[in-house]
Amino acid sequence: MNAITDVGGIHVGHHQRLDPDATMGAGWASGVTVVLTPPGTVGAVDCRGGAPGTRETDLLDPANTVRYIDAVLLAGGSAYGLAAADGVMRWLEERDRGVAMDGGVVPIVPGAVIFDLPVGGWGCRPTAEFGYLACEAAVEGEAAPAVGNVGAGVGARAGVLKGGVGTASTALPCGVTVGAVVVVNSAGDVADRATGLPWMTDLVEEFGLRPPPAEQIDAFAQLPTAASPLENPLNTVIGVVATDAALSPAACRRVAVAAQDGLARAVRPAHTPYDGDTIFALATGAVEVPPAADSP
Repeated sequence: MNAITDVGGIHVGHHQRLDPDATMGAGWASGVTVVLTPPGTVGAVDCRGGAPGTRETDLLDPANTVRYIDAVLLAGGSAYGLAAADGVMRWLEERDRGVAMDGGVVPIVPGAVIFDLPVGGWGCRPTAEFGYLACEAAVEGEAAPAVGNVGAGVGARAGVLKGGVGTASTALPCGVTVGAVVVVNSAGDVADRATGLPWMTDLVEEFGLRPPPAEQIDAFAQLPTAASPLENPLNTVIGVVATDAALSPAACRRVAVAAQDGLARAVRPAHTPYDGDTIFALATGAVEVPPAADSP
């Protein structure tokens, strides 16, 4: 399916509200995307840039105690959107998912947000109910998650273009599957203005992209570019990379770090003082990977 859900046990759900007449400053244009994990999934995170909006990321430090996570929240609404994690926790608690305590369970739900408040009304941002409904959609929907103008990507922009949600996966020769889901809300460009194609042109055939006609390339090249990120604050790319490999928390962190390199290749510039680029890594542990013979 070329989606993060190709990793066994991973489910993705979206919930959004998008008014057909929404404009800059009025109406609804925001949402959330939730990644549900199977029990025993190790989590890690790598956060770049000077303006992150996150929740429970300190908990994912490999030096800390909690090893497993139950879900990841990706949301619009800036810091207000983190409230959607309360709905995710409620959904998980109803199913007895979380760290077992004497009185019940505490679900572990890290999350990150994009800044989309000016897209639509300032007060139109995700609530706890958005998170709950996204979880419902994750378990009831099709195996392949919807992409584009859905979930946390409803209010996203990518440079001067419309942003959104994307997903992809690959199967490695060793039997490991790796997938990703990303919300692109970048200040930097995701396409080369000289060609009209994404920066990662070696992947063009995989996604069935075709070079646009010359007149569209010229029009794209003429679109105004902000003189500085301060003039275009609608930035930050957030996402999740998942694998079925059995990884330690430290090894999982290395996956998140490496994923940021991929982000920097696809968005230019990335990791600026005004970005909050955040990538979570998940390892379900279903596939044991023997160490390489030449590893230290």
